[in-house]
Amino acid sequence: MSDITPARADPPAGATPGDGPAPTNPTRPRHANGVLAVIVISQLMVVLDGTVVNIAIPHIRSSLHMQPAELSWVLNAYGLTFGGLLLLGARAGDLRGRRKTFLVGIAIFTFASLAAGLSDSSALLLAARAAQGVGGALASPSALALLTIGFPEGRERLRALAYFTAVSIGGTAVGLVVGGLIVGSVSWRWIFFINLPVGAALILLARAVLPETEPRRGSLDLTGALTSTLGMSALVFALVRAATGTWGDPVTIVSLAAGGALLVGFVLAERRAVTPITPLHLFADRSRSVAYVARVLVVAAGTSIFFFLSQYLQEVLGYSPVQAGLSFVPITVCLFASSQLSAHVLARRVPARVQLVTGLSLSAAGLYVLSGVTVHSAYSDLIVPLVLFGIGNGLSFMVITTMGLSGVAHEDAGAASGLLNAAQQVGGALGLAVLVSIFGSVSTARAHQLGQAVSARVRTTVPFVAGTHVSYQVAAAGLAGLALLVSLVPIPKPSEIEMTEADVAEAVAAEAGAAPTL
Repeated sequence: MSDITPARADPPAGATPGDGPAPTNPTRPRHANGVLAVIVISQLMVVLDGTVVNIAIPHIRSSLHMQPAELSWVLNAYGLTFGGLLLLGARAGDLRGRRKTFLVGIAIFTFASLAAGLSDSSALLLAARAAQGVGGALASPSALALLTIGFPEGRERLRALAYFTAVSIGGTAVGLVVGGLIVGSVSWRWIFFINLPVGAALILLARAVLPETEPRRGSLDLTGALTSTLGMSALVFALVRAATGTWGDPVTIVSLAAGGALLVGFVLAERRAVTPITPLHLFADRSRSVAYVARVLVVAAGTSIFFFLSQYLQEVLGYSPVQAGLSFVPITVCLFASSQLSAHVLARRVPARVQLVTGLSLSAAGLYVLSGVTVHSAYSDLIVPLVLFGIGNGLSFMVITTMGLSGVAHEDAGAASGLLNAAQQVGGALGLAVLVSIFGSVSTARAHQLGQAVSARVRTTVPFVAGTHVSYQVAAAGLAGLALLVSLVPIPKPSEIEMTEADVAEAVAAEAGAAPTL
């Protein structure tokens, strides 16, 4: 996943919220092409790392002898630290300087990639993935903030955001294909090693061309960041553990209780904090609250696409890693096309609520159709649900982003934007944990029914398909369907869900940052 910070300038050091935005550079920045190259390449690296792992999941499992439930942590270890520390990373950039924070984040991400590639156990790999999330949470907010404040409003900024958006969404498909090529020709370890030369080049180039922003006085809300991240991690751990055990397991119960207590502590800490990473008053607006909840549910439903389908393509249909990667191109193309259509055409002609309901309905329909695949299905049976889901998510995500960003005061713009992306990372982690838990229960029960009288392939593929069948149904009806119900909640002032041309550009960039985890 990646993240977004708002395309608005921060107030100057020592300014109060009423002082208004800091003046922006009215001319093209020095080393503009170099600045844009650093930001675009860093975004591409994060996007590739987010999608390439999905294709490598079957090979990581066999290499490190991981259990099916453990595999979800290859994604969640990254998503939870990234999403949980995202707002803290943005705040660190504000206070310590964005160039410095970006360099620290890229360095952590690069060294963590080396550790991930060298991992000889699941514990080491998961720790490295968590460290990658920390690096991404530091680097990405500062990178996009440098882009939006470094390029003047108008043609230059829109051009920069266009490159950022194209690389982000296009990189999703590229990551899957590149992952297939790497895994198929070398080893899954090289999906991490490939970050080493890129990270080193970024550090050298960034030191030469990125401007530093003036540090500001203030404090970091470490308590809020840690309680939220640890609380969500404990809940996800409990859900994943339940997939391999029972809900009565003492460790599961303790994890659930600890997660709940930490999240309560998080709310209390944010109420007392002078500069909270999550201003709770943002939730007072019904439109934004609907946007945050819908974001969590939509991403929670969509996590099943890449995670389960990449395994289905390779282990049930017998696709090579390259073929599996290419199989996801339709969903990426449809996502990009529908999001652009929503931002530049439908936003001015179709009511936001109509777009949102239509998009969520298409996403739910795609997931439900996907639940009908069997061990005998062909790729032609997957195209329609992938297209439906891609179009639906492109339409709904643009509206959700609009709802989450419109009407936000200048001083809260960063937090509102960060919350949308934190909700995405948390939604992905929680959704995957829930679906993996359901998958584990169903597939285990099906395997027991089959017994040992059938072939090894049947014992592997039939339980897997049975588990994914129910998981997709829950994703369609329970998660995407619930998001659809949430979207129907009455909003007092629907006229506020409108955006200027500049706001649309920011929303498009926000959607670009969202793409990797779909």
